[in-house]
Amino acid sequence: MEIGIVRKIDIDKEMQQSYLDYAMSVIVSRALPDARDGLKPVHRRILYAMHDMGLRPNSSHKKSARVVGEVLGKYHPHSDTAVYDAMARMAQDFSLRYPLVDGQGNFGSVDGDPPAAMRYTEARLAQHASEMLTDIGMDTVGFAENFDASLQEPTVLPAALPNLLINGATGIAVGMATNIPPHNLVEVVNALTHMLDNWNKVDNISVDTLMKFIQGPDFPTGGIILGGLREDGLAHAYGTGRGRITVQARASVEAMDRGRERIIVTELPYMTNKAALIERIANLVRTGKLDGISDLRDESDRQGMRIVIELSKNADSDKVLANLYKRTAMQGTFGIIMLALVNGEPRLLSLKQALKVYLEHRFEVIRRRSEYELNHARERQHILAGYRVALKNLDEVINLIRKSPDAEAAQIRLMKKFKLSEAQSKAILDMPLRRLAALERKKIEEEYRQITKRIKELENLLQSPKKMRAAIAQQLIAVKETYGDRRRTQIVAMEAGATTTSMLTASDVTPDKSVWVGINSKGLISRSLEDKAPRPSGRDAPKWLVRTSTRDTLYLVNQDGKAAALAVHTLPEAEKLSEGVPLTQASALKTKTELAAVFALPPKEQRAPGWFVLTATTGGMVKKSPIADLPGPIAQTFRLAKVKSADALGWVRLTNGKSELLFASASGMAIRFSEDEVRTTSLSSSGVAGMKLKAGDRVIGLEIANPKHAAFLLLSDGNAKRVKISDFPIQGRYGLGVIAWKPPAGVQVIGLANHKPTTRASLHLGKLAPKSIRLDDAPVRGRASNGKSVVAAKAGEQVVSLTVPWEAPREVVKKSEPKKKAAGKSSSKPPIKKTVKETALKNKKGGSAKKPSQGKLDL
Repeated sequence: MEIGIVRKIDIDKEMQQSYLDYAMSVIVSRALPDARDGLKPVHRRILYAMHDMGLRPNSSHKKSARVVGEVLGKYHPHSDTAVYDAMARMAQDFSLRYPLVDGQGNFGSVDGDPPAAMRYTEARLAQHASEMLTDIGMDTVGFAENFDASLQEPTVLPAALPNLLINGATGIAVGMATNIPPHNLVEVVNALTHMLDNWNKVDNISVDTLMKFIQGPDFPTGGIILGGLREDGLAHAYGTGRGRITVQARASVEAMDRGRERIIVTELPYMTNKAALIERIANLVRTGKLDGISDLRDESDRQGMRIVIELSKNADSDKVLANLYKRTAMQGTFGIIMLALVNGEPRLLSLKQALKVYLEHRFEVIRRRSEYELNHARERQHILAGYRVALKNLDEVINLIRKSPDAEAAQIRLMKKFKLSEAQSKAILDMPLRRLAALERKKIEEEYRQITKRIKELENLLQSPKKMRAAIAQQLIAVKETYGDRRRTQIVAMEAGATTTSMLTASDVTPDKSVWVGINSKGLISRSLEDKAPRPSGRDAPKWLVRTSTRDTLYLVNQDGKAAALAVHTLPEAEKLSEGVPLTQASALKTKTELAAVFALPPKEQRAPGWFVLTATTGGMVKKSPIADLPGPIAQTFRLAKVKSADALGWVRLTNGKSELLFASASGMAIRFSEDEVRTTSLSSSGVAGMKLKAGDRVIGLEIANPKHAAFLLLSDGNAKRVKISDFPIQGRYGLGVIAWKPPAGVQVIGLANHKPTTRASLHLGKLAPKSIRLDDAPVRGRASNGKSVVAAKAGEQVVSLTVPWEAPREVVKKSEPKKKAAGKSSSKPPIKKTVKETALKNKKGGSAKKPSQGKLDL
């Protein structure tokens, strides 16, 4: 019974209903992403508003405050702070694997710094976001009224990117939460393509099969995932939608002077605050809970993260690192909860279900897009058919229109006379006179043929599920080729009984993989993504090139004899050498002297005994020292050879102590003598005289003489020849040698090599880009004979240096196998069936930079 405006209610029922309404509002409208596009309403509204404002990836940036105002005023009547925070997160490359907003200004940092005020920052859509909005104007998704029913907004985006998995999601609703990790785009697309290829048997596809394509999460900050430690790990998470994985930082240990070591941290677990981590370590040291640390500093810059933890002299690096993993955020668990909205209801999804929901969404998008395009094509075909009738009866049409009293009468007469529709007759009356020209008439006929063909293609597409799957695969493959990149997070499969204490450093978890290390003429260094050498020609050709392994130690030697040693796996990976980092940043080399040589060696425990490192200078000095004297990766430079101020170190070679040495000079002299004549000395010595030089002459090359291959000699004018090693008589050390080549006036010998004839080498010119040749491009000739031009050097141009790839002799590695450790998860994938994929291909024909800390943290 109601009394006035007062109504009696049951408080229990009202509280229950009100709470449920509130909970569902939070779940559906705020906290959980849609499984189809992986976006929450606020993110979807931000992207759509920016699209509606014309903030495309190729347009100029606009103030963030303008975007926030657009979103608040039209679509999202909530706090401006919530909208701006959501937009800022979409611009952070340390939060999203594939950022959807291209921000300009301070959008926060991995140190937990908040973004600058919205009036200071600018934004536009990122390239990835353009794929999320592709075809949105072609009735591909549903629209709903906004909060005041004045506008329409999309209920979901077309999402050509599988955004839910590649960028992940996190959110806390009422009574439930979601925490979906980001994944690698290439792996997700490969899994989606596999499901499309086997759509008729999709129910039989297991999680294990999908995990052959999707190895696991791929966090934007990198890090290492340790597998096999938990029963509720990756496989459980992908199978049930819930699980936990162990994630740890990437750290390596470097040697310092006086027997000390330091720990270098280059990657942190996802969502770890770097500044808070450093403060936590400092507090543990101050309170005495963490021993062995003498200094701590942050050397991160725009090139990447670098936390340096220096240890005291007697500290055990393994124990310190184990304590860091135990007591700090350098190691932790990531709880996976794959909860998302499906048909407006929250559902816990397995990996297979998440992929399937996305594919079903793409089926709907392709179907609606095709129907939209088909309807418009039919409408255009209808108009063109009317044009064709008018053009075939041109004189009659003109006379009929001329005799009509007005346009309406002309339209009625056209419809009756030629049986045209109202739309056709109106189009004929609106047709400009220029369309009556012969060329324009041909264009109408050609357009009619093309649109008829397109209508047939669309009708066949809508009638064939297989062709629709091919269309989806085609778009996915295009997205993968455009935006796909390498995996950042390494997944390590732990052996049975293994613990995290056995997987402390990056070298412990780095798989033994062959790579190429290159350094260009600008001093930028990087390693290849795979066992594929950089291009030997062009502007990006390497000046030094070494084939090595990720477990090896790389040695960089300057002309003054100082050297630096660093672990190969710490070098940045890059497809081009121009994308590398400066030598002074990657290594301890800080001097301005030029680089002279680069070589690599396996870890100390894997080096065969009895091997030596041989150095030679341009002044003819030669020195031999045991490779056992060489340090491993070290934070400081060390002396590889003592070099006089007027001299310069030029070459480093590895030898077994029983070889013969071949020197060559710029004037064309060469000497071959036994290595026995060079006594073994320490690293700090200057060695002995190897070749006597005339006034003004200099050594241009040193090689370990190999009688199986001829010696390659190169002149500065581009001529070259090969001479048999037997043509150089064995002599005593410190002689003038014999004439290897008598170059013409103004020309010098500038290069010497003794490798396989099929070896490719780079010829560096003074002004032009380097050229690539094979050593056997030069003929085999005698010492007294001339050579052959292998590169056309223009007038005023000359060859200045020769680059031959360096690779350590196989014998320098011990024959016995090293102790096995837990290996990284293989990145090899099974071949993808090519039914839909082949059809698709046939149809188709990486925040503001923070300066490194200059001061040391007071411990």
